[in-house]
Amino acid sequence: MIVLDSSGLIALVTKRDAHHLEARSIIRAGYGQLVVPAGIMSEVAYLLEHRGGVRSVDAVLQSIEDGSLRLDCGEQNIPRIRQLVTRYRDMPLGFADASVIACGERLHAPVLTFDLRHFPVVAREGSFRIAGDDGP
Repeated sequence: MIVLDSSGLIALVTKRDAHHLEARSIIRAGYGQLVVPAGIMSEVAYLLEHRGGVRSVDAVLQSIEDGSLRLDCGEQNIPRIRQLVTRYRDMPLGFADASVIACGERLHAPVLTFDLRHFPVVAREGSFRIAGDDGP
């Protein structure tokens, strides 16, 4: 299982993305089920609409509908999301990134991200890992 951050999901579905081949390679390494935290869906839809149009958003929604992407609503992550947002308020770590981290922690799954601003800082605590750093 692997949790997708917005940057990881967008890289997977957008062939023009600079990280597309790397994202595909990491996924092919055998992580299994792809999990999308519900907390990133608005961000993903907004970015995809502006980069690839409505068809790109529909492709992601179709993948959730057919089960190739698992949508994790993560209600049980709210206390941890609040902790993360408060602890890293100087970064700032927002709701979307905190929801990805909390999901990865809860599922004991690595996170596919290309966001080097926030995730490596939090990952140093050892509560989750970034996919590709040490294999599946």
